[in-house]
Amino acid sequence: MSKKDPALEEDDFSLFQDAVKGVKKLSHDTIITSRRQSPKTDKRNVSAKESHNHEFYFSDEFEPHLSEHGPMQYARSGVSKYEVKKLRRGVYVPDIFLDMHGMTQKEAKRELAAMIAACIKDGVSCACVMHGIGKHILKQKAPLWLAQHPDVMAFHQAPLEFGGAGALLVLIEVPER
Repeated sequence: MSKKDPALEEDDFSLFQDAVKGVKKLSHDTIITSRRQSPKTDKRNVSAKESHNHEFYFSDEFEPHLSEHGPMQYARSGVSKYEVKKLRRGVYVPDIFLDMHGMTQKEAKRELAAMIAACIKDGVSCACVMHGIGKHILKQKAPLWLAQHPDVMAFHQAPLEFGGAGALLVLIEVPER
């Protein structure tokens, strides 16, 4: 690499000075004070803790045995295969949707955990996770993460109206209130 000519650097500097001539420096006269946390903020902190607890279940090391033939599907032990069939047919309509397009794996894990926590909290038993197709990273990881969670009863590739091969319908076990 060649060094720049000092005369050119002076010319650049004088051009810069001419360009910013007359510009005033901003004065920072705003003081931001910390406010007492409102009850709404406390609820957000609780849900962040809940989602962190749910994120604990998602490991990249563990790989459950999922069928490689046909559409992606899973039912934990003790769950009727008819529930999976209902998911496939679109009998269950999702009440909550999670769009993971453009997310990193870490963000997707966090959002998936938050979605499951929100479903349990709000009593939502069916959710749609839209992982997209793209480079197949989230398409491969999302089922592995979902199969590890104890509150996920089953999932199946979504019908076309809910995203087809780029989405999963998830059946979540919601405790009775």
